[in-house]
Amino acid sequence: MFGGSIVAIVTPFRDGKIDEEAYRELIEFQIRNGTSAIVPCGTTGESATLGMEEHSRVIEITIEAVKKRVPVIAGTGGNSTREAIELTGHAKKAGADATLQVAPYYNKPTQEGLFQHFKSIAKEVPLPQVLYNIPGRTGVNMLPQTIARIAELPEVVAIKEASGDLGQMAEIVRLAGDRLTLLSGDDNLTLPVLAIGGKGVISVVANIVPGDNAQMVRAWENGDVQKARKLFYKLLPLCQAMFYETNPIPVKTSLALMGKVKEEFRLPMCPLAPANRERLEKALKDYGLM
Repeated sequence: MFGGSIVAIVTPFRDGKIDEEAYRELIEFQIRNGTSAIVPCGTTGESATLGMEEHSRVIEITIEAVKKRVPVIAGTGGNSTREAIELTGHAKKAGADATLQVAPYYNKPTQEGLFQHFKSIAKEVPLPQVLYNIPGRTGVNMLPQTIARIAELPEVVAIKEASGDLGQMAEIVRLAGDRLTLLSGDDNLTLPVLAIGGKGVISVVANIVPGDNAQMVRAWENGDVQKARKLFYKLLPLCQAMFYETNPIPVKTSLALMGKVKEEFRLPMCPLAPANRERLEKALKDYGLM
């Protein structure tokens, strides 16, 4: 259902508020450059710092701006099942094509709790779900057996896998690949994930180089392994630069240096340390972005 280069888009701020004009321009930049789908209100969109009204508004703006040209996969997960249901219900009414549902964070549910969480969302709001497994942030790892069980729910169509464990990802494909699309959740692993059966990536680096990222996945899909590999290794230093500090600090700084957004974060996110900023500027210059 979903594949290619999908962007986990940043949320630009200006003077403490959502910068709607800059955000709409970012969406146009993505679509012009071949991005397959747009994910608002993910980790990269600083969703944890958005109020409920702001969260809903960002999703609305995305749907309005995209105008059905590509799918919108709205980030509506949470560590409260009730809150995730509320956000997902709003996204469905607003016209989202699907939702990104992160494993509940901080409260560390059991594997049974994870299943019941996603089942409850699917029951209350029947809208396609993309699961999001990122144990480094949530404190809990969705095991392949649990993911295969969740994939029995007809609403669950894909998973963004950011565990960093290719063996685990391969096991997901083995157990549920006929029902569930595997998407890389880590730009550093996009090509390896494609090689084991993945269909694309929900990407951070695509915020700044959407064209090259889309071309890489497309080359692999077309069987041009050499081109895909060449683009992957071209992108790799930039992918690594996006994690000099916690995401989305480097990518948002990059967009600011490129003149696309104001360099503004919400605490506890804060500007890059000077040494890392210098490294980031070098990476952008080496790539030809500055």
